[in-house]
Formats: sequence, structure tokens, C-alpha cells
Amino acid sequence: MTGEAERGAGPLCLVTGATGYIGGRLVPELLEAGLRVRCLARSPERLRDHPWAEAAVEVVRGDVTDAESVARAMRGVDVGYYLVHALGTGDDFEETDRRAARIFGEQARAAGVGRLVYLGGLTPYGVPEEELSPHLRSRAEVGRILLDCGVPTAVLRAAVVIGSGSASFEMLRYLTERLPVMVTPSWVHTRIQPVAVRDVLRALVGCARLPDDVSRAFDIGGPDVLTYREMMIRYAAVAGLPPRLILSVPMLTPGLSSHWVGLVTPVPASIARPLTESLRHEVVCHEHDIARYVPDPPGHPIGFDEAVRLALRRVREARVTTRWSSASLPGAPSDPLPTDPDWAGGSLYTDRRELCVDAPCASLWRVIEGIGGDNGWYSFPLAWAVRGWLDRLAGGVGLRRGRRDATRLRVGDSLDFWRVEEIERGRLLRLRAEMRLPGLAWLEMYADTDDAGRTVFRQRALFHPHGLLGHAYWWSVAPFHSVVFGGMARNIARAAVSDAAARARERAPAP
Repeated sequence: MTGEAERGAGPLCLVTGATGYIGGRLVPELLEAGLRVRCLARSPERLRDHPWAEAAVEVVRGDVTDAESVARAMRGVDVGYYLVHALGTGDDFEETDRRAARIFGEQARAAGVGRLVYLGGLTPYGVPEEELSPHLRSRAEVGRILLDCGVPTAVLRAAVVIGSGSASFEMLRYLTERLPVMVTPSWVHTRIQPVAVRDVLRALVGCARLPDDVSRAFDIGGPDVLTYREMMIRYAAVAGLPPRLILSVPMLTPGLSSHWVGLVTPVPASIARPLTESLRHEVVCHEHDIARYVPDPPGHPIGFDEAVRLALRRVREARVTTRWSSASLPGAPSDPLPTDPDWAGGSLYTDRRELCVDAPCASLWRVIEGIGGDNGWYSFPLAWAVRGWLDRLAGGVGLRRGRRDATRLRVGDSLDFWRVEEIERGRLLRLRAEMRLPGLAWLEMYADTDDAGRTVFRQRALFHPHGLLGHAYWWSVAPFHSVVFGGMARNIARAAVSDAAARARERAPAP
């Protein structure tokens, strides 16, 4: 364990999924409410650069499918937040969800935890469970397992969550902004009750202090019930866009529509499919009983238009604290970079570049940390674009995930089809590829100085091939490295010189 979790004198809360969209936002809300926080994370280092990481937050390394690590994390806990799910990890994700929920409930009961809180999905009223999408069916089953575990449990059931960076909001935003005329599936006529992320977090925090005799599910939603078509029309109005023409086509299946969403938005088909499948049935709240225990303050629940305004403001001000891509994409490589120079794990191909830069190290680092997203990759844009499209066609994430923040990165951030694996602020940025590859790949960029005090840019691309196909892949792309990686190094160096010159002009006294 790391940290001391001594802030506040309230109950100790265990948060799973703290590297994800909701969990990463819940932790500071719990701290602000005077509660103590412990996080269970498979990769604790990914929490290191969060703004609340310096607060008294404990971190336990572990996984919800590992009973021993869950038991260790549960010691002394008063409230356990279950904010994880195995969606997209394979065809057996429902069994993984089932097993993890049982472990969490059993270990909570054994540790004497007083309360569990789970954020699940809002299920349609009167629809047999076997007719639900696998995504919603699994969410409902996890809720039942936790309710039956012998620990008082609050299951919050939400439909579409509207907040900056949420997958549902990003899907809505990009579909509406990029397509003034769109042919849509029939699910655009399904009635939905969206909820602002602020109201979700408020309910989650409030559940920490529910009476001991409350153990049940609660529907949570905003004041508006809308079809997806109406949501797109109202989004366009709030965002100041011209009216959208929306035509629905019944023959677009959830599978086809998920690929359509994947082509138009940054949300890959693997995540878009469960979102679209969940919209086949009406998802509307049938009660608002949570208000008896967590009263609504003035102005809450937040309406759809205001939730969109708040989310857009955060996007435009670059204050998106977590995104749907904060969590690792299921199936993406997670092996750390081998650090042993004589690594015996097999072939490790390397492309190295080094250039002296006529600019301060600080200017070079600003360019390095600002790479990707709207700033691009400083080399052969068409080649990067084609590689991104090929990755999307293969079911990967492509380039359009962009960045959470335009200027600053933190460990665990997604960056187009890379993931930030390590940052040594001012010196090193290491990215791990999450594109579809026959092997594992990393890209390192250093801002350094040589013995003469000159600024030096060092760049290293590494590839660990899997099988014969991996070796063939490396040698097939090796002839293009001088253009792609060599051009990148040269253009980053030029950008650093330009940055230094621009800052010098800003500091120069006015004539």
C-alpha cells in the first residue's frame, strides 16, 4: 500500500475503477466530502499524476478477480464502491463480471464492510432479462449479486451519462457535429432519460451515508425524457450548430450501426456496440426514491441542455479531468517496456534518432509533451492518418481518441492510438502502442543535454514481435522509418526552435 488515507475523519471508502471515467472523478468528490479513500488498481502508477494523488489516498495493487488482493484492500473499509466491468474483454465477459462481483461481495462480507455502492445500467421496465443486450444483462446481474451478498448495497441505475469525456457524450457530440445530414438506425426514436455526471457523482457520494437498513436499487436520471434524435437536435442548438437533418433507416442493425459510430466518432466499435445495443429498449426511470436519502439541492437534477452546456464548457476550456478512454481498452497490450538492456525475452527491434537542438530543453519538452491530438505527430501526416484508418478497420482505436489535455499529459492518458506509460517531467515521455499489431511497441522521446550543455533530442522506437508475422511486419515497415521517425525527430527539433523564438519575442520589450 501507498499513502496514509488520513484526510478527513469520515468512513474509509474503497474505490475500484479509479483509473476509469467515473472512478477518477469520484475520488476527489469523496475527499471533498470529508471521507477517506483507498483505491484498488491493477496499475497503481497510473494514479500517480492525478491532481488528488498527493492527497492522503491509499493505493492497493490488485484486481477484482483476485480474491486475495480484494481481501487485502477490504481491511478496515466502511464503504466499497464497485465501478468496474469486464465489457469487451471477450465473449465470456459476462462470466468475468459474475465472478468478480461474487469475489467483491464475499470479501466485503468477510471483512465486515458496512455498505456497498454499485453504478449499473438502467434496464427497461417489463422487458425479460434474456431479451436485454449482453451489456445491460450483465450490469443487472452484477447488481443482483451484490444485493444478495449479505452486505447492505445501493445499486444506482443510470442510462446515458452526460459529461465531458464520457463515451455517451463523445458519441453524441461527434455524431451531431460531424454530420449535418445523417442516416440513422431506428434506435434514434427510443426514449431515454439522460443524467448529468454531476448528479451521478452526487448520488454516489451520498450513498456512503445511507442508513444500514437500506439495501436496494435506485433509478437515477435527469428531468428530461428524450429520444436520441431529440438529444442530437438539442445538442446542435446548445452548441450553436445549424439544424440537423436526421433520417432513420430500420435495417441498420446494432452491429452495423456500431461500425458506423466507430467510423464517425472516436469511440471504437467495441465500445459503441454495447452503447447502441442498450438503446434498443426504452430506458426511463420509474422512481426517484434516492431523493429521500440524498436530497436534490436547488437546480438538481440538472436538465439535458444545461448538462451539455457544462460539458462543452469543460471541453472548450480543456478542463476534462477524465475521459472514457481513461480506462485501458480491453484487449490492448499492457506489458511494460523491458528495461534490461540484455533482455532475454526475445527479439527487440529498435529505431534510434538523436539530434542537437538549438533551443532550451524546456522548449523541447513543451513540444514533446504536446505531441498528438490536434498537434499531430510532426511527420508524414498522410501515413499516420492511413495507419489510424487501418487500425479502425481492424477493430482498433485509431487516431481519433486524441488527448485529454492539449498541453499536459499524465501516466495512463490515452494519446491517439498510444497510452502514456511513463513520464519523467521535463525529460522523458514513453508511449505504449494500443493499435492492432503483431507484437508490442513503444515510442520514447527524451529532452536531454550533452556534456557541452547543448540540448539534445533523443527518440527511440521499440518493437517486440510476436511470431513470424511480427518479424515480417517490422521488416516490411523498416524502409519507411527514415521518413516517419526521421522526419518526426527533425520536425520536433524545428518546433522546439520555433517555440523558443516565439517565447523570446514575447519577452522582448516593446519598441
